[in-house]
Amino acid sequence: MDIVFAGTPDVAVPALEALAESDHRIRAVLTRPDAPVGRKRVLTPSPVKTRALELGLPVIEASRLRGDVISQLRQLDVDAVAVVAFGAIAGPAALGTARLGWFNLHFSLLPAYRGAAPIQRALIGGETTSGVSVFRIDEGMDTGPVLRRLELPLDHPDVATALEDYARRGAPELVAAFDELAAGTAAETPQTGEPSHAEKITVTDAHLDLSAPAAQVIDRARGTSPAPGPWVELDGKRTKLFGLTPAPEVTASGTVGELTTWQQQQVLRCGDGWVLVDEVQPFGKPRMNAADFLRGRGDVTFDPYTDEES
Repeated sequence: MDIVFAGTPDVAVPALEALAESDHRIRAVLTRPDAPVGRKRVLTPSPVKTRALELGLPVIEASRLRGDVISQLRQLDVDAVAVVAFGAIAGPAALGTARLGWFNLHFSLLPAYRGAAPIQRALIGGETTSGVSVFRIDEGMDTGPVLRRLELPLDHPDVATALEDYARRGAPELVAAFDELAAGTAAETPQTGEPSHAEKITVTDAHLDLSAPAAQVIDRARGTSPAPGPWVELDGKRTKLFGLTPAPEVTASGTVGELTTWQQQQVLRCGDGWVLVDEVQPFGKPRMNAADFLRGRGDVTFDPYTDEES
């Protein structure tokens, strides 16, 4: 089939590569325009644009799917569009530019976790399994019929490793769906079950309530790491905590929010016990080993949690 690939971040690159190696012909790659990155705000191409140019593929840049972009897509006259984390909504005009339609690789088992942050929300929710779905894009929010789905474990320490794993495992599912579309054997199954939603993660979502059970604290840290970064406050200043994992049986006494050293490990007291902490990032400073953070300070007790937005 002649196709367009639409995607922007690193997580979309494995699918782009898999389709480029398949029997399908990528007529163009649609990605968002170069964007400022880092403190110096250096204008930087998206990971998908960078890889597409390396593969010798033509690139169309657009932040919205309307106007001239629609005209360019119509002129390509492709069979289908593959979408992985493009970052803009495809309306009726865009969806009508491909003969068979637009199809998305989504990182959940739909209808669970529809929306922008499925893996993040699943981790925060304490899910132990999730997966990937390839579905037809319609005018709803991730509501179209599913062509393929693959259940996967969700035992990753953070969002970055989970996304990398799911992107790699999901790419062959997207290719297989396009193979079936080309052969006329694709089966589209309506979504069934109670839907859930995965709104974009905010800084407020990353605020850790250390009075909660340790497992919940760890899950929220996993779902917000490395970005925006799980945080607490110390003397009213935001401090990020990384690498939170279950602690062994800690016999030390302590109050909620206390970070201390126990048997040469840095442990943090939560509502029902302790968790291990690997790294700390004080406000305005780089990340450091938790032992280095405590060195010279002694034990630290973080400020009590408040649910006010910071």
